Amino acid sequence: MKQRIRTVAIIRNEDGVLILKRNRGRSEAPVFWELPTGKIKFGEQPEEAMARSLTEYTGLVATSIRLKDVITFLAPEGASQLNNLYIIYEVTASGRPEPHERYSAYKYVKNFTSSNVHLNETTATVLEIEEGKVAPGHISPRDTANSSTVYVDGASRGNPGPSGIGYCISDSSGHIVEKGGEFIGFATSRMAEYYAMRKGVDRAIELGLKTVRFISDSLMAVNQLSGIFTIKNQDIIPIYNDIQQKLGSFEAVSFSHIPRSENHIADHEANAAIDNILKK
Repeated sequence: MKQRIRTVAIIRNEDGVLILKRNRGRSEAPVFWELPTGKIKFGEQPEEAMARSLTEYTGLVATSIRLKDVITFLAPEGASQLNNLYIIYEVTASGRPEPHERYSAYKYVKNFTSSNVHLNETTATVLEIEEGKVAPGHISPRDTANSSTVYVDGASRGNPGPSGIGYCISDSSGHIVEKGGEFIGFATSRMAEYYAMRKGVDRAIELGLKTVRFISDSLMAVNQLSGIFTIKNQDIIPIYNDIQQKLGSFEAVSFSHIPRSENHIADHEANAAIDNILKK
């Protein structure tokens, strides 16, 4: 499956979020506005690519770059599917955007719902997920902003040791649809996190969910499943491949990382599953 990877910057000031007007390649092509976006060159780290492309295309200099989110979704491309991966950063930058052959204008927008700018697919998708709804008619066929959410967590007592997994599924309004836990035997914390993610994926498929946001407090698992980190542990590869194959059942998916303190329900389910076995 083809994969498209982009870094995307969210730059704010008192007037809103910075977007740029893309120059038309052909005179009859429509005009789009977009967030500052860049490709990752060979040998670059994502943060380096973000800083470089920002300066190259706008003249702005990044003074701070903070990872905000990583989202992925599948989109059709001809007879195949394209896996889109966007690495989203909160960026503080100095200077003012300058004209470039790529961009002809810029503006800061506070309310995209009432704005009449025509956003491209990447920007519309990112803003829907990160900022809320954008104006009707904007191109965004794979929206995971108003989707179900699956929180997952794996726990291991001893690493390796007795291990459990937990999950919590909520609808687009935040109401819990289902939660549960399961004892998985003797495993490492790394394996427990992946078994938890697979359980979350399986339950989402069984419940018929089509647009899903998977959330974990394992930054390693989130970055590996999003394609940012390469998997070097041979024990993970089979379950990783199984998860990736199952993602084709969804119309849109994203992976996000949260602190452990914000994943308390899934964490409780995972540890309760271990306690129930150890008490016997």
